[in-house]
Amino acid sequence: MQVENRGRVLREHFGIAPEAGQYVIALAGNPNVGKSTVFNALTGLRQHTGNWPGKTVDNAQGTFTYREKPFLLVDLPGTYSILAHTVEEQVARDFICFGEPDATLVVLDATCLERNLNLALQVMEITPNIVVCVNLIDEARKKKITIDFPALEKELGVPVVTTAARKGEGLATLRETLYQVSTGARKSNPRQLVYSPSVETAVQKLLPNIQRLVDHKLNPRWVALRLLDGDKTFIECISRHLDLQTQTELFPEVAAL
Repeated sequence: MQVENRGRVLREHFGIAPEAGQYVIALAGNPNVGKSTVFNALTGLRQHTGNWPGKTVDNAQGTFTYREKPFLLVDLPGTYSILAHTVEEQVARDFICFGEPDATLVVLDATCLERNLNLALQVMEITPNIVVCVNLIDEARKKKITIDFPALEKELGVPVVTTAARKGEGLATLRETLYQVSTGARKSNPRQLVYSPSVETAVQKLLPNIQRLVDHKLNPRWVALRLLDGDKTFIECISRHLDLQTQTELFPEVAAL
């Protein structure tokens, strides 16, 4: 039933129809990090484009096979944040949050890692099924930038793969890592940001009710943080996804904090 429901959500809300047994991977990243190059390198000519339902935003999808398993790679619009301010960012946010991809691949630019990490940290609050791809490693070498990738992976608590996608460097490791995360062979424990004491106290007060409402469908802590943000438009999106009147039941409690 859960698989059928996800398939319905993907078809009706995102215009995506994966084949039976096909793993769905969301491809996210800031603009200009080489995300499209990674997409092309993984899928080759096995791709097509259209529009997201109800949006004049490109929807690019591609397929590849690895270890006899089929994968559908969905190239999301470039976004700086899950806290969307543009239509493109809204599309990326909604798919990562509500499309239930088997894995989310977040592409970062090795030459400006600190700026790019913001998006990765936000995705890590939503799902543990994330692979961080640090691309343009060849450009970082030219600029004499040195990154301790084992330390970065340990700090983030998720797989980190380095690539120079336009040269094909690191793609074999990337495919293997996507396979392991998508199939559940590799489990991660993403680092969770700790906020101010007042925010953390408010989150703890909200969690019991949220856990009851969202069940396994969304990360309860992430939903609590979004309620505290007070973005009613996004909260309505969460409610529609859950088919519950979340904002009606929880807003009074949020207002009382």
